[in-house]
Amino acid sequence: MSLIAFGVNHKTAPVDVRERIAFGPERVQSALQDLIDGCGAREAAIVSTCNRTEIYTHSECVTDALVDWLAAFHQISPDSLRPYVYAHTDEEAIRHLMRVACGLDSMVLGEPQILGQIKDAFTLAQDANSLGPILGRLFQNTFAVAKQVRTDTQIGASPVSVAFAAVSLARQIFGSFEEKTALLIGAGETIELCARHLQTAGLGRVIVANRSIDRAHMLAEQYEGTAIGLADIPAQLHQADIVISSTASSLPVLGKGAVEQAIRERKRRPIFMVDIAVPRDIEPQVGAMQDVYLYTVDDLRTVIEEGQRSRREAAEQAEEIIDVQVEHFLQWVQLQTGAELIRSYRERAGILRDETLARARAMVEAGKDPEEALAFLANTLTNRLIHQPTVVLREACVSGDLATVQNVSHVVGLDEDAQALTRRSLPVGSWNSKSGES
Repeated sequence: MSLIAFGVNHKTAPVDVRERIAFGPERVQSALQDLIDGCGAREAAIVSTCNRTEIYTHSECVTDALVDWLAAFHQISPDSLRPYVYAHTDEEAIRHLMRVACGLDSMVLGEPQILGQIKDAFTLAQDANSLGPILGRLFQNTFAVAKQVRTDTQIGASPVSVAFAAVSLARQIFGSFEEKTALLIGAGETIELCARHLQTAGLGRVIVANRSIDRAHMLAEQYEGTAIGLADIPAQLHQADIVISSTASSLPVLGKGAVEQAIRERKRRPIFMVDIAVPRDIEPQVGAMQDVYLYTVDDLRTVIEEGQRSRREAAEQAEEIIDVQVEHFLQWVQLQTGAELIRSYRERAGILRDETLARARAMVEAGKDPEEALAFLANTLTNRLIHQPTVVLREACVSGDLATVQNVSHVVGLDEDAQALTRRSLPVGSWNSKSGES
């Protein structure tokens, strides 16, 4: 029985492959049930995002069986999937899940969203009753590791995207965003990311300006903001403490005159501006004005490079944390294995005891002397309990397997006797080479 992490991600498979094997939340429960019933997994969980589809199991499944199952579930050819998959077992499977949860395997190093997605996968597996003691404990430990990495390293603190860098610079200017207003010009992906980062940072109010007012409304509604057209920017600009612009316009959408008017109306309260567009959306002359802090995409590049370097250093610290936690989890798994073996051993000894006791009682009930029944009980129980170690010891001595002799002797408490006997019996060189002696 092995722990297995199996799947594809953005590094191994193109998007057209990833989208064909993605699991919507509504299909996860049936897929997990099928893994348990049809693929022989004892425990299972599925992590499915835009960048990865991964199956975690505690089972005897092999990679080919998982490929066949995944292909059959999505009704595609196994051969079309096989070149893109990877599989990790046991220690590497544990390490892989922890690295994924910490953002070390993400397209953007250290991104935090993946942890929430793994928690969602854990909840879906719980609802499907597909988690047992091993996977359940692994996911809980993984969440604790991810929290430790976030707390003890700077893996998520430094900006590594244009949107994050823009918001980080604004925070340096203003400190708190609670009473600030941001004007976002454009409604594409970068502006949407800026809106998300600003909301997370506690922004007071957002205004979205776009050529398409409908598109502006769609974005503004997500953040309880206001939508305006590009022509309305001069009239609204004085309200903005932060301006971030990213449009596809070939000409500037914000000129020096409009900014001068806004500064007068603001009574010289500063405006922080970031022009992410290429060609630029904000006239370059605006950068020379007092009470205006204007940054371009080139200015942000240095911030991003520093952030990437900082995250790489934090990632090295995260890997060290994960190494320690992987070892701890492996020790826990080994303890569970030991507990199962001990339980089986005790049950087996109990069966021998009960069988022998029943025979001794039958002797008494048949009129035998109780002393004779007690002697039978003691001798029979002793012989049955020591039979297997005795057979193994005898065979090891005959074959010259010193390592087995020492191991069995240690288990049955004969360490000193074994050492004394092996020293004065056969020459050391006559013992089997697999004992490690020469």
